[in-house]
Amino acid sequence: MTTIKHVSVTLIFLLALTITDARAETALHNILGYTSTSEGIRTFTVLVIDDAGRISATGDEALLESYPDATLLDGHSRTVLPGLTDAHAHVLGLGLLKSNLDLLGSTSVEDAVARIKSYAAAKPNARWILGRGWNQVIWPVQAFPSAKHIDAVVSDRPVWLRRIDGHAGWANSAALKLAGIDDETPDPVGGKIVRDENGHATGVLVDMAMEIIGKHVPATDKDEARDAIQSAVRALLAEGVTGVHDAGIDLMGAEVYLSMADNNQLDMRVYAMIGGAGDVLDAIGQPIRQYGNDRLEIAAVKLYSDGALGSRGAAMIEPYSDDAENRGLPFWTQQELDEKVAKANGMGFQVGIHAIGDLGNRMALDSFEKAQEGKPSALRNRVEHAQIISLDDIPRFVELGVIASMQATHATSDKNMAESRVGPDRILGGYAWRRLLDSGAILANGSDFPVELSNPFHGLYAAVTRQGRDGEPDGGWYADQALTRAEALHSFTLAAAFAANQEDRLGSLEPGKWADFIVIDRDYFEIPGSEIDDINVLQTWVGGKLMFASEDMGDAK
Repeated sequence: MTTIKHVSVTLIFLLALTITDARAETALHNILGYTSTSEGIRTFTVLVIDDAGRISATGDEALLESYPDATLLDGHSRTVLPGLTDAHAHVLGLGLLKSNLDLLGSTSVEDAVARIKSYAAAKPNARWILGRGWNQVIWPVQAFPSAKHIDAVVSDRPVWLRRIDGHAGWANSAALKLAGIDDETPDPVGGKIVRDENGHATGVLVDMAMEIIGKHVPATDKDEARDAIQSAVRALLAEGVTGVHDAGIDLMGAEVYLSMADNNQLDMRVYAMIGGAGDVLDAIGQPIRQYGNDRLEIAAVKLYSDGALGSRGAAMIEPYSDDAENRGLPFWTQQELDEKVAKANGMGFQVGIHAIGDLGNRMALDSFEKAQEGKPSALRNRVEHAQIISLDDIPRFVELGVIASMQATHATSDKNMAESRVGPDRILGGYAWRRLLDSGAILANGSDFPVELSNPFHGLYAAVTRQGRDGEPDGGWYADQALTRAEALHSFTLAAAFAANQEDRLGSLEPGKWADFIVIDRDYFEIPGSEIDDINVLQTWVGGKLMFASEDMGDAK
């Protein structure tokens, strides 16, 4: 009779940390496994991992007879999914948010000011007070704040606080003075200095105008960046994220990532996009692929076509429904955007263009059509956010082979203001996941953290229910655009890998691919939709190594 070594669950964590030293396969059995494949969802009860950290096989318990020397791990009937990939996020931003002022969830300008006051008191030696997360749309008075609000509690040093979407900033008078902003300062191209009825600068700057202050903010050094990235990675692994598409890094960020990969300090997979088609792209020169044991790729360029919907910087074909004189802020002329796309693609880099408004999306698609000569490209260019799309432009994603890189929680966060911004007709092309999928487009999902919370189960829940975390609205917001559970999982796994040209080795639990997977506390496919948001991660594995473990898994309930 064949003997298979059996290890109790109490030893799983210690064993898993030394898997790479094993000379035979390791088999995780007694599990309820699901994975997306090109042919749909596949289930299994046994997952076999080789000593290199790749998947040898999946199947039922009979599979164990083919691996008599495998070290056997009992999964105690827990659910196993592929590791989740956030296809659009900002790792350094998440890490820095943990040390800077966090205004996420502030309920009013008074609440925000109270947080500013408390944070400043706790940081008496900080030269600047920096933070992020305010959102005037959820405040009782839905108006931009002003420098005067901050001046009342901090006036002795500059304060600079980015809006939740990163497309507007709120400064105090000290910061405005340091940057030389006064009532006569002109709006830059693609940006806006918000002014009151008397023409006075209020302290809020939108999109490209933010750089007027941003260039004076002390730069993060490499040690701070490394610490912030490591902090973010630890948090993400605990939430079941095994890979991130980091949407917009500078040269220092690239150098830090490369150094971390060199020193075996990158505990998850990062697909990084260079911010812009300028000096950083020139310095990198050519795509970097499968670096550091396939933990790092720098193979894409992040561009912008417009701003954000909440600050009315998203570029619209027709004026905003709630601001008849405003069509938003294109960042570039069409020719300028075309030139940037052509340069990056010509150097072998995929391009992801941030596009929120219907004009922003059309400009992005027009640039891709020109660069790709009207046909799909092997680079698989992407529209990041693809938020408000003219219905006429939806078929162009398939025609051009362009990835729709979207964020499910944006819809449920924006539902309280999106339709007022664009009206009942244009909203039909907004957050239109079902229309895009039904057209044949590839939809990769993410969170855009720290704009939204990083937990991918919030995104899976939003994708399936079209509801906020409060369960509203009943039945879902434009529920006809919801995804099935299989489609939602696919968008966070295999479709995300496809969006980075990595589907040959990532995104699903199939033989030959990396063993990136998670163990969760309930059955994603069987629980009520309202519970998806509450799923907890028990283990996270990357390349066959246990990178996060909660308490003892125990038996499934």
